Amino acid sequence: MKKNIIIGNWKMNPLTLKEAEKLFSGVAKGISGIQKTEIVICPPFLYLEKLKKLSKKINLGAQDAFWGETGAFTGEVSGEMLYEIGARYVILGHSERRATGESNSDINKKIKSSLVAGLRPILCVGESVRDESHGYFNLVKMQLEECLAGIQRGSVSKIIIAYEPVWAISSTPNRQDASADDSREMSIFIRKILSDKFGKESSRTRILYGGSVNEKDASEFLENGGVEGLLVGRASLDAKKFGEIVKICEVLSK
Repeated sequence: MKKNIIIGNWKMNPLTLKEAEKLFSGVAKGISGIQKTEIVICPPFLYLEKLKKLSKKINLGAQDAFWGETGAFTGEVSGEMLYEIGARYVILGHSERRATGESNSDINKKIKSSLVAGLRPILCVGESVRDESHGYFNLVKMQLEECLAGIQRGSVSKIIIAYEPVWAISSTPNRQDASADDSREMSIFIRKILSDKFGKESSRTRILYGGSVNEKDASEFLENGGVEGLLVGRASLDAKKFGEIVKICEVLSK
C-alpha cells in the first residue's frame, strides 16, 4: 500500500549547519509516533550528509540533480553523488528553477539519470496563470509529456508528481490562494494524462499539491484536493507547523 507523503522543501535555508540541525531535530521530535505517513525533507545539498545521521524516520531528498554521472560539469551535483550521501528523493522541475531557464528537455534528462542513480524524482508541474480559455491544461500536459518522454512504464510508479500552481506560491507577486477544487481538478487531469501514457502502472504514481500549503489548509487539500500528499515550502521551515501538517496527514490516512 502506498503511503501518503509530506515533503518539506527548505529551499536556500537555513543559513548555517547548526540551524539546519536544530530545525531537523525539531521536526524529528515532533513526528514521533507517525506510522502511516512518509516524511521527506529536502535541505540544501551541503547539509544532507550531516542530517542523515540525525533521524532514521525522515527520508532525505535533494532540491535538484544534474544529469551527468561525473565529468567536467563545474558546479553541478549528480544523482549518484546525492545517493551516496543519503538522499533518496530529488525535486526536479521546480518553478523557481524553470524561471531561470530550465527546460522540459533538461528536466527529462535529470529524471532519467536520477532513476538510474536510485533516486525517486519529485516532478513539479504547474501553470503561471489560469486563463479563461483553460490553456493551462495544455501547458501542464506538455510539461508532463515532455518531462516524462522515454520513461519506461515500470519506472513511472517511482516518480511523484507535484502540482504547483505558480500563481499560488508565496514568492509570486500578487499571489492568489488556490482551493482544494483547483487541486482536485488538476489531479484528475494529471491522472488521465499518466493513464493514457503509461496505462495501469500509473495508478501507483502519487500526486501531491504544492503551493504555499500550510497547517491551516493542509486538511482541506488532503481531504478534498484529490492528492496523496503535500509539497510544503515556507511552512517546512517551522518545525511545529510542519509537524502539525504531518499529523493532519496521519489522521486522514486510511
